[in-house]
Amino acid sequence: MESFFDFSPLAQEFGTILAGFWSTIRLTLMSGLLALILGTILAGMRVSPTPVLRAVGTIYVNILRNTPLTLVLLLCALGLSDTLQLTLSKDPGTNYYWWATAGLSAYTAAFVCEALRSGMNTVHVGQAEAARAIGLTFTQSLRLVVLPQAFRTVIAPLGSIFIALTKNTTIVIVAGYIEASAVMKQMFDDYGGTLPIFLGFAAGYMVLTLPSGFFFGWLAKRMAVVR
Repeated sequence: MESFFDFSPLAQEFGTILAGFWSTIRLTLMSGLLALILGTILAGMRVSPTPVLRAVGTIYVNILRNTPLTLVLLLCALGLSDTLQLTLSKDPGTNYYWWATAGLSAYTAAFVCEALRSGMNTVHVGQAEAARAIGLTFTQSLRLVVLPQAFRTVIAPLGSIFIALTKNTTIVIVAGYIEASAVMKQMFDDYGGTLPIFLGFAAGYMVLTLPSGFFFGWLAKRMAVVR
């Protein structure tokens, strides 16, 4: 029973734990940035006047949103990297990092796309028509008129997606990348499933997600569109 409440593993592996959470932060930030870029492109495709672009965007979003993230990561790590030998770096750790980032980005972009598309729907259609009337192309209208307003209305949903992305990093172990959850699993194997290890890692993830939630909540109020 005493070993169940043993705090010594946290002290002994503190450096390893910090390195694991740093890996989680790196993975989350890079995946979030790439997902935001890809999701914005997909949102533009879904409202494009070109039928082919709309179809491609719709198919992508529907497939990725209805596919388990574990399968996406396994496809990247086992299918593309190990089986097809498509390496993104000669260093195995860096290679798995980029494939884990690719899988998380591709998956999360589908949800970013739908959040942005809902924001676009809040922009009055007359503004897009006015932009076309003064000679702006669809891309210019989207970039200068629609997207700036859409982003302001969906800051809170995007924040929720970012927090979900942070928690989704816990399963990238299937892609061969070592981050905080993988370190926790290794500590469970080495020291047993002690309560302090579990509470320590739970507190670590709360440190990552709670400030993000408060920040996006504040930013959503700060940037709210007055109608």
